Amino acid sequence: MKPTPVGIDIAKNVFQVHYVDEQTGEIISKQIKRAKFLEFFANRTECLIGMEACGGAHHWARELIKLGHQVKLLPAQYVKAFNIRNKNDAADARAIWLALQQPSKPVAVKTPMQQAMLSLHRLREQLVKIRTMQINGLRGLLAEYGEVVGRGRASLTKAMPGLLGRLSAHLPAVLIESLREQWAEIGRLDERIGQIERRMRDWKKEDPAVNAILQIPGVGLLTATAAVATMGEAKAFRSGREFAAWAGLVPRQTGTGGKTRLHGISKRGDTYLRKLLIHGARSVLSHAKNPEPWVDRMKQRRPSNVVTVALANKMARTIWAVLAHGRAYQKGYVSVRPA
Repeated sequence: MKPTPVGIDIAKNVFQVHYVDEQTGEIISKQIKRAKFLEFFANRTECLIGMEACGGAHHWARELIKLGHQVKLLPAQYVKAFNIRNKNDAADARAIWLALQQPSKPVAVKTPMQQAMLSLHRLREQLVKIRTMQINGLRGLLAEYGEVVGRGRASLTKAMPGLLGRLSAHLPAVLIESLREQWAEIGRLDERIGQIERRMRDWKKEDPAVNAILQIPGVGLLTATAAVATMGEAKAFRSGREFAAWAGLVPRQTGTGGKTRLHGISKRGDTYLRKLLIHGARSVLSHAKNPEPWVDRMKQRRPSNVVTVALANKMARTIWAVLAHGRAYQKGYVSVRPA
């Protein structure tokens, strides 16, 4: 029996449900309280449930799968095309119901561990931003009193003890103490970031997929854990190019009249993962002793940023190949298409 398509617009307290009753043909559009949501689907026959891939979607998807239903998480931009005229909860649920029945690639439902790892990445990213703000604020205050510190954390760490000693000779003690507290707060942020990274390393020891892609040049702890957690199931992508396109590392295309034009990279997909891949590629280009021959050839005819993105694209394809085929990374491996 074909499962009944159901579109759900999830929210904090009230969920909007849209479907067509198979027996009567009646269009059902109703609100369900959060506490009654799972109870509503507990005793129903198998449904194909569609939701936007937003906050809380992965949690509810796992709970609905436990009840025996199929769940399809849809990117918000796929749903938007079906939302005509006014936007409200009922219209959103109807748009999800329509988009659910179209052929499209859904977002993979993440496991609790994958979602937890991405949460660690978000927490770390937030702490890094706060630390950068604190460092820049401290550098700005020191510049007010003629003490200019070079950019970078290392320069500030080296200069701070001497700076505070010199400034304490002619500035009020209340300011010096406040500057010391600001400097100590930056140290505490370092400790919290280090704790999160240690927890990531603990997960790395238990996950063979993370250890496998760590052998790829340019892929470190952050990139490996983020890639495995964000990708979900590698075989959900048909090829490495599809994964690279999903990460926004392929050219954007426009065309008409049979003529196609290629532009800059699309920058679609997960911004954070794309940033890590590009940073990793830039590190390889800066520090690699024996870069691959195609990298040297491309450097001679293309700008450095183009070469960096091209290498990041190849890293994404290599990550997919290692995870999808279950092979160890081999430098210089050449894929051969079957005859």
